[in-house]
Amino acid sequence: MSVVTLVLVFLLAVVVSVFVSRLLKDIIPLPIIQIALGAALSFYGFTVEFEPHLFLFLFIPPLLFLDGWRIPKEALFQEIKPIISLAIGLVVVTVIGMGFFIHWLIPTFSLAVAFALAAILSPTDPVSVSAMTVNSPLPSRMAHILEGESLLNDATGLVCFSFAVVAALTGEFSLTSAAGQFVLVAFGGIAIGLLVAWVIGWINQFLVKRTGEEPSIQIMISLLMPFTAYLLAEHLHVSGILAAVVAGIAMHYEKIAGRMQAATRMQSKAVWDTVQTGLNGMIFILLGEQLPGMWTNMPEVAEAAGASHPWMLFVYVGIITVALGALRFAWVWISMTLTVFHNRRRGKQADEVRIRMMAVMATAGVRGAITLAGILTLPLLMPNGSIFPNRDVAIFIAMGVILCSLLIASIALPILTKGLVQDLPYDNDEIRARLALNEAAMAHIRELMNHPSEDVDEIAMRTEVGAQLLEIYGRRLDNSDETESDVFDLHRMIEMERSMSGSALKAKRDALYQMRKGKNINERVYHRLRDELDLKEETLNHNKSSKH
Repeated sequence: MSVVTLVLVFLLAVVVSVFVSRLLKDIIPLPIIQIALGAALSFYGFTVEFEPHLFLFLFIPPLLFLDGWRIPKEALFQEIKPIISLAIGLVVVTVIGMGFFIHWLIPTFSLAVAFALAAILSPTDPVSVSAMTVNSPLPSRMAHILEGESLLNDATGLVCFSFAVVAALTGEFSLTSAAGQFVLVAFGGIAIGLLVAWVIGWINQFLVKRTGEEPSIQIMISLLMPFTAYLLAEHLHVSGILAAVVAGIAMHYEKIAGRMQAATRMQSKAVWDTVQTGLNGMIFILLGEQLPGMWTNMPEVAEAAGASHPWMLFVYVGIITVALGALRFAWVWISMTLTVFHNRRRGKQADEVRIRMMAVMATAGVRGAITLAGILTLPLLMPNGSIFPNRDVAIFIAMGVILCSLLIASIALPILTKGLVQDLPYDNDEIRARLALNEAAMAHIRELMNHPSEDVDEIAMRTEVGAQLLEIYGRRLDNSDETESDVFDLHRMIEMERSMSGSALKAKRDALYQMRKGKNINERVYHRLRDELDLKEETLNHNKSSKH
């Protein structure tokens, strides 16, 4: 079957999975549906010759770039300590602790191969974490920590994985050399990401100033940036994953500096949303497509693992999944306890350590695309030509852990987060910012109203229009008290305004369609007015989605 046909079929499966998820009211998480569809496609002959390095290159850089671009940067840096603790500290502890544990559990695993499996199981997946929390939203601080962790621990896990694979191939390992190499790879990736973002941004701005901004070209540049950063970093033997993430973070500051037109931002968001939906879905469908082959090869895999029965493989998967969760829970508990103790010693207010919050943090450590792509890059042969030991067993266990973590999170997270204290439905900073913007707008309107003119009709019209605008902006300033009740009332007023504006836009759209259907207006006028309504509707939808 041709590659084009496979891609089209898999993209169609992504579309179908989204509709199925919505028809089921998101009761079953989207990744689970996509994995099931992938398995079904495999039974009907839609199989892929998996090339892990190509998978890693095509799927991971753009997704991590986008996550780096969109993650709230202020929250990322505010929570940098717990994020680093999870992204580096927990990964290193997982590699060491789980490496010895897997070697003990499955004696046919050499220590190096056990460390390699533990390393590739250590990163959590931002795609999976986001998908699992659609129906069970987390408090913003916890969500930011999980997002930041999943962005950074990919590089840590992959670097540890590469060291373990080299040790398995050569039989040699130096802790000092590995530590130095880790620092070089990490900081090298960060430097490359910053460099690529700065150089591309500078060249782009230089050309835009002289030729003007073309939204389609700007979007293509943003699509090329993660691949450029990743390829350059990998060519220099540093972390391409970190390079893509950092390039995305730097891209955010390019955007926030106001160097991008509104049309470019809106079109770029639509394109990247499409890319994200397509790539995310393809990842889980590809995972599902691998499952029937795993099932067929179970007897051979069990024999390689030294298991007495093929079903023992599921026991191994379950034990390793539980051990990973327990280790994560213990790390979170120790970290939170030490943080509370430290804050109290310094006289700061500190909340009690809550078991439920720790359970949520532990359960949300879902494995996904990085684990899948990484484990499949295990070499087939040793340097002497013999088969790489326990490769199929490691792949089976890794895929099993991915599925188990997804299933556990999809069941447990809604239960654990039910009744959890959520963020307030309004944001005082947003309200204050809106009021400040209204004041700035009113001041400018007054300047325009007082602008001298010799045209009496123009002065009268400007005065009338200005008075109407001042009345609209003034209503919100009347509610500018800082009490929680007043701020909440203002938030409700804004939400009601959005709802009524949306209904009014729908009425306009229906009327416009009837006018065109009755040939009361020509096609050119219809398209121009429709585009204006689309722009207003997109603004309303963006404001609504930004609250969730």
